[in-house]
Amino acid sequence: MALTLVIGNKNYSSWSFRPWLAMKVAGIAFEEVVISLDAADFKPRVSKISGTGKVPALDDNGIHVWESLAILEYLAERFPGARLWPAGPAARARARVISSEMHAGFVPLRRACPMNMWRPVKKLDLNEEVLANVRRIQTLWAECRNRYGAGGPFLFGPFCAADAMYAPVVSRFHTYDVEVDSATRAYMDAMMALPAWKEWTAAALKEPWVLPHDEVDWPTVLKV
Repeated sequence: MALTLVIGNKNYSSWSFRPWLAMKVAGIAFEEVVISLDAADFKPRVSKISGTGKVPALDDNGIHVWESLAILEYLAERFPGARLWPAGPAARARARVISSEMHAGFVPLRRACPMNMWRPVKKLDLNEEVLANVRRIQTLWAECRNRYGAGGPFLFGPFCAADAMYAPVVSRFHTYDVEVDSATRAYMDAMMALPAWKEWTAAALKEPWVLPHDEVDWPTVLKV
């Protein structure tokens, strides 16, 4: 029996994007179940797997795991050959640290720039709190690339769980035309060139749902 990953709207659900992308890039087979975040039966359906009633949630033959980072940790143990964490202890420790920082932080950026795949790329005025988040993220990425990134275009060379954790940030930086340095842009380009990224985006653009609270331009820009 294949693993089942329950996710929210691909256009909006940044938390869902993380394990989905990691599993796709790692070649881990799974079935996906998409439930719109505003569906009337969202909570009852998701609660069958998720203790919080939130997505994403993973079902592995009755083993239920929710929360993006917990799912990635579970998958790393379940599929060691996927190498979801860097092999070296120093790199692996740093990857876990920055992943945890992402999981718990950057609230101003999340609030001001919700993930929105269909929104046309357009600059948004950002306050100082958001810009501080942007600077911190660029610093983290640069440190990882400079110290551990020699083996590939991602944060620790090859794609890993830390890249999955920051994938929604890449999307946000792109969508809201956030001003970044050339090294950050190169990393973003590598992420957005992934076939799995393009697959997610294509599906997101076909979704019929529009959630006003995730549309920072609402109601001046409508999905058509």
